[in-house]
Amino acid sequence: MKPQTIHCHTTLCDGRGTPAEMAAAALAAGCSAIGFSGHAPLPFPSDWCMEPDAVADYRRQVLALREAYQGRMDVFLGLEQDYFSPDLPGPWDYRIGSLHCLERSGSYLSVDESPQALARMAEEWFGGDYYALARAYYALEADVVRRTGCQVVGHFDLVTKFNEGGVLFDEGDRRYRSAALEALEALLDTGAVLEVNTGAMSRGYRTAPYPATFLLRRIRERGGSIVITSDSHSPSTLLYGYREASELARACGFTSSLYLTAQGFAEGPLPF
Repeated sequence: MKPQTIHCHTTLCDGRGTPAEMAAAALAAGCSAIGFSGHAPLPFPSDWCMEPDAVADYRRQVLALREAYQGRMDVFLGLEQDYFSPDLPGPWDYRIGSLHCLERSGSYLSVDESPQALARMAEEWFGGDYYALARAYYALEADVVRRTGCQVVGHFDLVTKFNEGGVLFDEGDRRYRSAALEALEALLDTGAVLEVNTGAMSRGYRTAPYPATFLLRRIRERGGSIVITSDSHSPSTLLYGYREASELARACGFTSSLYLTAQGFAEGPLPF
């Protein structure tokens, strides 16, 4: 089965390729499908989400590409719905539910903007306690399916983006793992699909996909499903790290992943 990517961003949000450029690159890479997942607008100023008045143009461009590629490659109209994004009327082929920020007294701070921003949040809001920050993150992450109506949970442990090598906190610590596993159990109870996301690898922040190995093993133990995605922001990274992601999934006991089709998600072999 040909690989596909259903988590990618364009110049209509924070990507570096137009929808047309991303679709052309996907076809050239041998993809069976591309799913666009523009960042839904947020209720505060942001330079990485679609502006509300850009959503209609996003829909128009993606649906035009669906027509243009008919018979050669499937094109899906998706949305990355953030925990704090207002609901956008559909129809959408699918939604990826994600959590990028924490909120306190009407102020929002991102967990994945930069190491400095994360450190500032930890210090100002949690007294320098990264485990308290992680607990707050996972308390919201546990509710992301109900909140966003998503079918796919995006980059589940995004809070670890800048923690390569444990430079900020110990991901083996019971305080961290108990919070992460409790949230994971809640999401698995909904039947949602968890993505194995290589985006932080292509951008040089991580050497392995989200989620961490102990989380992937728990997903497998629970009989949960995964979909491999690149969270690509550029035509050159649409399938970045798929081989490594497939190998990690296989090492955690998976023999298959899900693929998006016109009839919904269907099971197939790991991409590599």
